Amino acid sequence: MSSIRAWFDGRALREKRLILVMLALLALTLVWYGVINPVGDALSGERSRYADAVERLGATEAQVAAIRGAERDRPPPLTGRFADAVRARAADAGFTVASLTEEGADRVRVGIASAKPAALLRWLARLELAGILVDGATLTDNGDRTVGVQVTLKARGA
Repeated sequence: MSSIRAWFDGRALREKRLILVMLALLALTLVWYGVINPVGDALSGERSRYADAVERLGATEAQVAAIRGAERDRPPPLTGRFADAVRARAADAGFTVASLTEEGADRVRVGIASAKPAALLRWLARLELAGILVDGATLTDNGDRTVGVQVTLKARGA
């Protein structure tokens, strides 16, 4: 260290000032590229990750709200035999059931000889809102502005 001090003392005043300015600029450069720049980059990366996390949180909360809404709007479970519930709903809608065949505890095939198409489709839509799903349907034109229908219904989740 004493040799550096002796070397520095041997310089002219102008050289000493230039060396001090050079050392100050070197220190400033080291602080900038060694501390300030990496910290700024790290903060920028964290801000980006935070923004992504906030977006994912919002999307997740929206999905949770949709699921809770669907659970809240879920129709009440059917009571009694599934076939009896379908027969009663058909009678309530004014349809005469020509045939009703059980294909399991939660699945039936219903035959209606004559129905107006608009009324039939409204009835099927109300069934779906109540948790009775249409698994398949065959409609045939009766020629008198009515249709005959064979429809397979199943309970939601079956």
